[in-house]
Amino acid sequence: MSKSLFRRLSKKFFIISNFIVAILFLAGCYSKWFDPKQWWFLGVLNIAAFYFLVVLVMFAIFWVFLSPRWILISAITILISWQSVRNIFVFKLPYTFAKQKAPDAIRVMSWNVAQFDVLNFPKTHDMFNQMMGFINENQPDIACFQEVVCSDSVGKSFLRLSTILDSLHFPYYYYAYDNNENWFGLNMHFGTMIFSKYPIIKKQQISHPPFSYNATFQYADIVKDKDTLRVFNIHLQSLRFSKKNVSYIQDESLQDKAKNLEETKSILSKLKTGIINRKTQADWIREEMQKSPYRIMVCGDFNDVPNSYAYETIGENLQNAFEEKGFGIGRTFSGIAPNLRIDNIFLDKGYDVLQFTRIARKLSDHFPIIADIRRSGQ
Repeated sequence: MSKSLFRRLSKKFFIISNFIVAILFLAGCYSKWFDPKQWWFLGVLNIAAFYFLVVLVMFAIFWVFLSPRWILISAITILISWQSVRNIFVFKLPYTFAKQKAPDAIRVMSWNVAQFDVLNFPKTHDMFNQMMGFINENQPDIACFQEVVCSDSVGKSFLRLSTILDSLHFPYYYYAYDNNENWFGLNMHFGTMIFSKYPIIKKQQISHPPFSYNATFQYADIVKDKDTLRVFNIHLQSLRFSKKNVSYIQDESLQDKAKNLEETKSILSKLKTGIINRKTQADWIREEMQKSPYRIMVCGDFNDVPNSYAYETIGENLQNAFEEKGFGIGRTFSGIAPNLRIDNIFLDKGYDVLQFTRIARKLSDHFPIIADIRRSGQ
């Protein structure tokens, strides 16, 4: 084969590859337009969109040195999907988050607390005490926690709600959970919790069959001065990857083809189930949001990345605190992949986001996110 023929074939290969990556990226970015029950595999492409974007940029750099006109493939693709790109990577100058908030600001924290390390609580309170200290140190006015496990009833239990309340000193709270959950047979429940320094005038738990914890969410109407804010605290369907699944994803040395095929099928099955269930849950939440007579804030663990159906459905006509004041990728889940920004604070546009931070401190498998907000015009 002559060198000129090899070069022509190589160039065609790279052009076709660039087009394929561009199509996969666009399909992932706009998966929100398709019903996840029928087009669930587009949700998988959305999870991988960050990596497709990286490859598109690498192709653009490659073409600079080989044939600059083909940069247009990546450039036009990114331009078409610019809003989706901005959701994946926020292009803002980083700044230092001020611990001292403005006098008229409301500090909001959202955090998947991974049961407050309840499994180790009978042996040591060290992690629990660190988490309580961390929350108090950051002084949120409103805190939304997911994956809370404790007992709110009298009886034998090694972690009671009263212990958490005594540690955090919030005057108002709301604990919502699936009544069918009974951890350790000690009336300990798995749920979500809203804490507030401002009065809560209404509390509501919304549950749907099959009444699992991911089918249950809560809201509280919180009053500050003359303003009422309806705060939703949600936890959407997780992927429920086993340790074996995670090990397979992270271990590139696995050589057993049969085991590789088995693990791939298991992971794809869990991805499909999660994408479909989150679609249903997002629709439930959106339906309840539309009933609100007040401005809305939604905090929680979405278990889904930007541009997904759940992200776009719940976030419609709201602003995302990270996109307003964050920088970069904003990863909030500490494992598996670097692009998993799955925890969010969405907010009514009648509020200003003054500052935002994600604190990469490994107290849970999720990083807490904090935003200072203020009613517009104040």
